[in-house]
Amino acid sequence: MTSLPEPGVSHRKRSARQGPAVLVVGAGIGGLTTALELHRTGLPCRVVESASRFAPAGVGINILPHASRLLGELGLEEELSRRAVLTGESVFYNRFGQFIYAEPAGRAAGYPDPQYSIHRADLHQVLLGAVTERLGAAAVSTGRRVTRVDQDDRRAVARIERADGTTTGLEADVVIAADGIHSAVRAQLFPDEGPPRYSGVTMWRGVSVWPPILTGASMIRAGWLATGKLVIYPIRNHADGRGGQLVNWVAELETPQRAGRDWTQRGDIEDFLPRFADWRFDWLDVPALLQASTVLLEYPMVDAEPLPRWSHGRVTLLGDAAHPMVPRGSNGAGQAILDARAAADALAADPGDPVAALAAYEDRRREATAAVVLANRRSPPDAILREVFERTGDRPFERLEDYVTVAELARITEEYKRVAGFTVRELQKDP
Repeated sequence: MTSLPEPGVSHRKRSARQGPAVLVVGAGIGGLTTALELHRTGLPCRVVESASRFAPAGVGINILPHASRLLGELGLEEELSRRAVLTGESVFYNRFGQFIYAEPAGRAAGYPDPQYSIHRADLHQVLLGAVTERLGAAAVSTGRRVTRVDQDDRRAVARIERADGTTTGLEADVVIAADGIHSAVRAQLFPDEGPPRYSGVTMWRGVSVWPPILTGASMIRAGWLATGKLVIYPIRNHADGRGGQLVNWVAELETPQRAGRDWTQRGDIEDFLPRFADWRFDWLDVPALLQASTVLLEYPMVDAEPLPRWSHGRVTLLGDAAHPMVPRGSNGAGQAILDARAAADALAADPGDPVAALAAYEDRRREATAAVVLANRRSPPDAILREVFERTGDRPFERLEDYVTVAELARITEEYKRVAGFTVRELQKDP
């Protein structure tokens, strides 16, 4: 049995003096941000990660202004802005390449903070570097898989399986499980929950080095799920020394569930390329973009029903472990970042009673994230494409206003921003 408190300080004395010591399970975006937020509040923590090493995995991700504000307050804006593309607009097209709707994004829309389009590995590297620098190299331990957490009225003990097969226990005042959609802690707390809910859509994801598309800072959504939908945005500038960008793309199709929940599962381009074979527009040759990808991953779009509770005594859930959502609002990682701030603030506000602090964290975040999970299912910003698809009968149009007004389309995105908590009006207020 090992204990989280620093050497030479007893559990009882340290808790009274410094507040609860926290074990964070999972060193992904949510877990690392939680470590930085706990450090900001002066609370000791340690992070354990099941992977034996950190590899440059994944593809693109978006961080919306409500979450980028918090990363900026952690001192990460300069480094993120150097690595990311600052998104300037969100733009929608049908599958015939016809323009539907556009609106500014990030600071171009009047937000005080940027919207980042960034490679997941770049974001992870920034967060991991900050954790290592501020908390020390020993703050994150890899090859440590948490299989369950036990607790009594004064401590929690995480049961850990090491990469070499040996096991141990790690004691802490609080355990925050940020161990993703495959969360062992969630499965322990809700053993009868069953598998995540499949949305009926499979996505294939890749990255291609490509000349700037449209403005070079455009997030493009095109088509619709029944016949093929694409999301395209740049995630890294200066990718080839010739002005090219690293461009993230996601192809989405309604299909029976084809694959398990493995973020690293390789895909086959022939499973979806024929649906996009005639997508050649004056602003983009889509088949060529897809075929230029240096990586191709396949994943089912899944989420889970909102939980009735996250916190169980000294144990709570965060990020995808708490509220997995289908990635249709560019908001999954952002909600984990918001969770991290709320959890750290709650623990710092009530250091003598971590059980009450975790309950306060849940009260602040559980219903808010449940609303985002449901909005991502029913009416994300992509619903603009659904409206046009249905009203035009999936045919080219001469005048879009004969089918739908600009005001109707704007209401779809504004309602999503309201639910997800990032309207310009709200974020222009003082934090």
